[in-house]
Amino acid sequence: MKKLNVLPPNADEASQGRFPSWLHRKLPKGGNLFKTERILEKYRLNTVCEEAKCPNRWECYSKKTATFLTLGKECTRNCGFCDIDFSKQPKPPEADEPQRIALSVQELGLKHVVLTMVARDDLPDGGAAALAAILREVRLQCSDVSIEVLTSDFAGNFTSIDTVLAEKPEIFNHNIETVRRISPRVRHKATYDRTLSVLRYAKDAGSNFVKSGIMVGLGETDDEVKETIRDLQAAGCDIITIGHYLQADPRKLLVKNFITPQQFKAYEDYGYSLGVKHMYCGPFVRSSYNAQEIKFSLTVPK
Repeated sequence: MKKLNVLPPNADEASQGRFPSWLHRKLPKGGNLFKTERILEKYRLNTVCEEAKCPNRWECYSKKTATFLTLGKECTRNCGFCDIDFSKQPKPPEADEPQRIALSVQELGLKHVVLTMVARDDLPDGGAAALAAILREVRLQCSDVSIEVLTSDFAGNFTSIDTVLAEKPEIFNHNIETVRRISPRVRHKATYDRTLSVLRYAKDAGSNFVKSGIMVGLGETDDEVKETIRDLQAAGCDIITIGHYLQADPRKLLVKNFITPQQFKAYEDYGYSLGVKHMYCGPFVRSSYNAQEIKFSLTVPK
């Protein structure tokens, strides 16, 4: 079976042509991969799997699952790690997007739906009302599914966060992305402390489960990663994901160092020692990767 090399050729360390074995993957087989693509194309839907060039997209498609990217595919932020297209003035959200997503959820047979979004700083509410409309429609058409949202920070607008939380997603997710020291270089507009405040607000507002994730391989130290895990736990995070940063485009940040599977396991154990309910750590872990399995492990309602 052909292997997929997902490590960028200009990454640091032994990247003079030698890539760690744990950063190679086998391409999946199966007709569901193409069925998923056809359904997404049929309903003209964007996925973070495609737009962010996620290394897991073929595996997820083969399982007939995908993470919906809502409110367009152009982001008003130009973060150093993300390959989603940047625009200061994206197209307005499409009025029929809620219906198209709900129909695709039905056709894919999903039991757990992950809705992420581009940052929409061009909209007064950051796109909260449009995202809430999608939640309502999916609930209306697919009453037996659970929903996870992966939102922007809405520029710290807690009224916008309330708009989303009013639809009672089973899991509220907002990623902190990296450690405090590196955050200004990695993220555009979003800040480390504002992310913590958003997560804390969601937890205090009564969210069933609050989730966040970070990338490693950007030059952070082990102590800094542990500090971030502590900060997320103190902010009320029930679920923390840690994955390896991989450069999706030559214009994006370089991989600074390779993190071994053993180190990922150490981060996982550390989080559990603090009382985090679910740690999901590994080279190919992404915020929404295997989200349904995480949801089942936490006995989320529905």
